[in-house]
Amino acid sequence: MTEKSSHFKLIQVFPEGPGEAEKIARLWPRRRVAEGRKSVEEGYIIRLINMGKTFRTDSGELVALDDINLDIREGAVQGIIGLSGAGKSTLVRCINYLEIPTSGKVLFEGRSLGEMSRKEVREARRRMGMIFQQFNLLEQRNLLRNVTFPLEIAGVPKREAKERAEELLQLVGLSERSGNYPSQLSGGQKQRVAIARALATRPKVLLCDEATSALDPKTTEQILSLLRRINEELKVTIIVITHQMSVIEAICDEVAIIDHSHIAESGPVSEIFHAPRTEIGRRLILGEGNRNLDFANGRKLRIVFDGRKAREPVISDLVLSCKIPVNILFANTRQVEDEAVGQMIVELPDSGEEAEKVCAYLRSKGITFEEVK
Repeated sequence: MTEKSSHFKLIQVFPEGPGEAEKIARLWPRRRVAEGRKSVEEGYIIRLINMGKTFRTDSGELVALDDINLDIREGAVQGIIGLSGAGKSTLVRCINYLEIPTSGKVLFEGRSLGEMSRKEVREARRRMGMIFQQFNLLEQRNLLRNVTFPLEIAGVPKREAKERAEELLQLVGLSERSGNYPSQLSGGQKQRVAIARALATRPKVLLCDEATSALDPKTTEQILSLLRRINEELKVTIIVITHQMSVIEAICDEVAIIDHSHIAESGPVSEIFHAPRTEIGRRLILGEGNRNLDFANGRKLRIVFDGRKAREPVISDLVLSCKIPVNILFANTRQVEDEAVGQMIVELPDSGEEAEKVCAYLRSKGITFEEVK
């Protein structure tokens, strides 16, 4: 239910008259308290409620986000994925109020950022670290002084700031290079420094905006492994913004898929991978497999194998059992939530009877599949 529709119902409940405005006003604080209590009691560190963001441009209004509703559990690794221009980066900047939403609410630890004073918002931001694709390190400072920078701004004593920075550089594996400057580092090392700096103020949440997009696959894997270790050891909630499904599968517990300013679908990563409910979900999960669909004109199935079935010869068993040939268009195996999960696109025979026989065989073996276009 939106804020607007709730307000309309309150006006209907209390007819106009002396003292009625006061009655309505008394109800609103109670509702805000209830929202905050729900966040804390249900383990949500961040809640986005009917959140929208509109930009004014020379050519008119641009809706970047529309009616976003998302609950992020404390201690989880939450993925937010979408194609370029879907609204991902705007969303993450609304979470820490670098961009102020046009409508709706952002609740952090049970409190609405929109109802905080400027000082309180700044304090809330200190509990939300952030890393970016381009690292944003200070070139004139060595690594140690880059990490101490947010602590200096916060007024932390120099000795305490230095000890904290040394501790974090050790955590990210760069303690021996504390005197080096950013220009002397590789891209992966720069991102490690950025992570250390983001953790300096002991945040409850770490926002990662396309943090691995500029890195090669091996370095990306190392950075994701570091982020997962930080999540597990420091109990920091991590929000990962990306356009790469491989990043989501490698590190995230939950995922929200954004498409054209809306959340198309959300849920546990394994659930979305096995049974995407939207076209954009299927496109992102298939990845390079989408290109292979254009080469076949017949009916096509996406088959998902998890656990032991990912290592079994399912297709060869199908062909031998049904005596029906199938054409494999695409196949891969991934790690999703520490479990091997495979997917395959196959083209079915032209015969409707044979195609149904293939589907019946897959059902009998308890194998997940869906028809794709």
